[in-house]
Amino acid sequence: MKPILTTEHLSMRPFAESDLDWLVSHRSDGDVSRYLGGAELQTPSFVLKRLRFYMDCFERLGFSMCLTTWNETGRAIGVSGLQPLEKTGHIEVGYSFEKEFWGKGLATEAAAAWLEFGFSKAGLERIVAVAEPANIGSTRVMEKLGMTFEKTSLSYGLQVVRYAVSKETFQKRNAETNPA
Repeated sequence: MKPILTTEHLSMRPFAESDLDWLVSHRSDGDVSRYLGGAELQTPSFVLKRLRFYMDCFERLGFSMCLTTWNETGRAIGVSGLQPLEKTGHIEVGYSFEKEFWGKGLATEAAAAWLEFGFSKAGLERIVAVAEPANIGSTRVMEKLGMTFEKTSLSYGLQVVRYAVSKETFQKRNAETNPA
């Protein structure tokens, strides 16, 4: 399947049913799933529902959480993308990577590409991100991307912090940090 997005290190493509085993394995890792609602929720039937949700989002919206691969090898190393945030109608940018790829700036690389896609290709005016307060790495990614704290709320059954960025703010920040 053709990638939707490609960055320096990553390629992102829509999920297919054939990705279920990989997604179950990815979400079964306790360290990875700790901030995805917890390992106890990551049963194969739950993950299948998530996979189908991602596939449905792509069909309806033209974007979704996607399988994210390492360009150098083509190996699946994570999940990244845009999706509707539970019960709010907001569009959320999200990401999770296998542990060996943590701390390499890949979450920032992926999320920046998805924000650009959301604003320039999907016509979005605002994108949010949520994370458990203890997930300092994720909140740092949000802040690096120019997202600002909005509030603490309940999402996915968890207490989370919500950050957001508008199209105008994101594009202005990119113009300032990446002049032509």
